[in-house]
Amino acid sequence: MNLSPRPSDINTRYASALAALDRDSRLRSLKPRSGIDFVSNDYLGLADAPRMKQAVIAAIESGTPVGAGGSRLLRGNCEEHEQLEADAARFFQTESALYFGAGYSANFAALSTLPQREDLILLDELSHASMREGTRASRADTRQIKHNDADAFEDAIRQWHADGGKGRPWIAVESIYSMDGDAAPLADLLAVADRHDGFLYVDEAHATGVFGHQGRGLSAKFEGQVNIVVVHTCGKALGSSGALVTTTTTLRDFLVNRSRPFIFATAPSPLMAAATSEAIRILQDEPERQKALQALIDFTSNRMRENGWAISGSQIIPFIVGNNERTMALAAAMQRRGYDIRGIRPPTVPAGTARLRISLTLNVTFDEIAAMIDALAEETGKIGT
Repeated sequence: MNLSPRPSDINTRYASALAALDRDSRLRSLKPRSGIDFVSNDYLGLADAPRMKQAVIAAIESGTPVGAGGSRLLRGNCEEHEQLEADAARFFQTESALYFGAGYSANFAALSTLPQREDLILLDELSHASMREGTRASRADTRQIKHNDADAFEDAIRQWHADGGKGRPWIAVESIYSMDGDAAPLADLLAVADRHDGFLYVDEAHATGVFGHQGRGLSAKFEGQVNIVVVHTCGKALGSSGALVTTTTTLRDFLVNRSRPFIFATAPSPLMAAATSEAIRILQDEPERQKALQALIDFTSNRMRENGWAISGSQIIPFIVGNNERTMALAAAMQRRGYDIRGIRPPTVPAGTARLRISLTLNVTFDEIAAMIDALAEETGKIGT
């Protein structure tokens, strides 16, 4: 008797789930690049920069392989990986660095490995999905804490201790939040961590290259302390791919020995390691890129205020619409006018806060920003947001 599912039925539950997403205006799809860039994370315009291309060409010509060929613990550990980690440790002024293939992998690896069974992870409620998944995979106890509320973090630690908690607390935040563009109160959070012999874990994905001296991020003044772990994503302002975990040598070695996403993954492309080392040199050689981006941020903030719209103070500007369908209609209208702006819906953002995520990069001009804001005002009036 053949009990195999009929071909017409085997995908029914998946099709039903997709149909439900479509009805709620939450169905995702892949779209080609088109229009003026107000969506990418290529904040400093390095992804297509001549120096970055030349660095990759030079690496190829010198014999650098395209792929690593294996795990870093086998034959995949290339000179370019170790050079990048040395460059990053010097630049970010920390003891050591460890290179991962993606920011998601780095967050998942560090948060699932470093906090121990008796510890407590306190995660800001707006933290990135990779941080959430890392905490879920951890053996530590976890709590979600009200966004950017240092007192709430401290209250949670005190309550945990009162309930018998005996390990170390880990405060896990983004320095610049990817969908809201606001900054974490790092100094206050570090003070909380210090008072309770805990760790501060900072994802600098959207601050690396943009903020801090030479683009070292908002945690730059704190890096090097033994109770700080920082992730610097390479695929955004640094224009390449991968991510660096900067921390003490002891914690780096612990990751090398215990982190399954590091141990059992093929190492990142050595070419991307070479490109990232070049990006770090560009941050030091061309400070005008960081200054130019700040000028765009200031200009855009002023124009947004003139329209009565909220600003974030960073290169990430959330334009809150609320309703999923209207959000996607507004995004489509802006795309028809030649602006690549995308709608962001739950569960990426909280329910009822669907938005356009407007991103500023050196790939746009002042005139293009002004025209985009005028177009957004016109289309907003039509859609009735």
